[in-house]
Amino acid sequence: MGKTTGFMEYDRAEAAHRPVRERIGDYDPYLLPSSEADIRTQSARCMDCGVPFCHAALHVAGTSIGCPLGTLIPEINDLAYRGDWEMAYRRLALRHPFPEITGRVCPALCEGSCVEGNYSEPVAIKDIERTLATQGLAQGLSRPRIPAPTGKTVAVVGSGPSGLATANALSLLGHRVRVYEREDRPGGFLLYGIPNMKLEKSIIDARCALLTAQGVEFCCNCEIGTDRSIEQLKAEHDAVVVCIGARQQRRMQVPGSDAQGVYTAIEYLTATTRQLLDGTALAAGLSAEGREVIVVGGGDTGTDCIATAIRQGAANVSALEIMPALPAERAADNPWPLWPRVRKTDYGHEEALEVFGREVREYETTVSEVLQDAGRCIGIVSVQVRWERDGSGRFTPVELPETAATRKADLILTAMGFTGVEPALAAKLGLPTTPRGTFQASEGDALGRGGFATPVPGVFVAGDARRGPSLVVWAFQEGIRAARECDKYLRR
Repeated sequence: MGKTTGFMEYDRAEAAHRPVRERIGDYDPYLLPSSEADIRTQSARCMDCGVPFCHAALHVAGTSIGCPLGTLIPEINDLAYRGDWEMAYRRLALRHPFPEITGRVCPALCEGSCVEGNYSEPVAIKDIERTLATQGLAQGLSRPRIPAPTGKTVAVVGSGPSGLATANALSLLGHRVRVYEREDRPGGFLLYGIPNMKLEKSIIDARCALLTAQGVEFCCNCEIGTDRSIEQLKAEHDAVVVCIGARQQRRMQVPGSDAQGVYTAIEYLTATTRQLLDGTALAAGLSAEGREVIVVGGGDTGTDCIATAIRQGAANVSALEIMPALPAERAADNPWPLWPRVRKTDYGHEEALEVFGREVREYETTVSEVLQDAGRCIGIVSVQVRWERDGSGRFTPVELPETAATRKADLILTAMGFTGVEPALAAKLGLPTTPRGTFQASEGDALGRGGFATPVPGVFVAGDARRGPSLVVWAFQEGIRAARECDKYLRR
């Protein structure tokens, strides 16, 4: 695929970033567009590797091998290299419902399994995908497809990544789909959980407009279980698919953590995006301007908090991560083609290095106490940890009291991940949950068939609400597979 000798002739080149000092002054995308010449060169690096793992769509040993959607990457690269961009986009869209989104927010599981990456640097698949998808949308190559109606109606609860994927797949099968969203706009976590500089909200608007033209109806400001019962949905529709995500946030459980000035990352990021979309002022308590900010937790959400605080003019930002730093290269127990667990410098870390002149991440460090004055946080006591095995053999963090240190902080953002579906919402929906905090669903077979039906007839579940907290690309896959199972039920 691509150019026969391209992998020997060209080096990997990722999309260029806007200069840090320029981009921290706004919330516009931090990535610069790649030219057609850039994409053709990178596509030329795709090897005729015989057995491509980049689109394997496997989950092995708790991690991923290749794109979960089975995107036909070698074929797409070959078409892009030959300059047939329209066909390359159509090949991309054949297996992938929203490549313009993953081309911006996915960690590129495909690149982790690229055969060339086992020897040198992987093909820049994510940049190729982003560029093809962006141009495809701009040129109108993605058009509504309206099949013959089946006469069946389906309610989809939630318009995050799994909800959008489910709605898209069911509408393409001819079913009438109505999506219920508790927020004021569709998009769920994609809209309010990811900042605009990483995922432009115009991208979400454009995709939702296409879904609307395809026949999908969005009902916003409607929370199922409060504004409308699950019983009403079941009575009005032939099937229901619940895609509410796993939005129960893990919070700090330390003395003083109830102080004013302590917020979850999602509270903070959501408020910032609302300000951007509505043009209103951000509440004083949620602005990082001139403040000492501490981000507790890492991952993509922690990075987004760092980047957002910098744009708001934070006086200083530190990020405490309880986990050890990842190695610079693959460890022996993380062989190719598994997703490489290696340390990376993301866009927010890059910005912090230039603005503050230092690496803001501190590893194996956590908060043991939040210090208050008249109910407001004024600082923290941080402590280093050592990871040891407990009686059951699991690694657990053990605090080292001698390392305790007091730090200033008047804005604390917790990016500590999620634990499952929101218990209150789960209770309102009346669906049984698992010990992991997800909804119960039927078991799938070894080929990945089935596994989305709840114990309630005609009610299915998909995405993080079934799988547990995961990546956007896995939520897309979940939505597509749940739609197939729902379709089988409707056609019985």
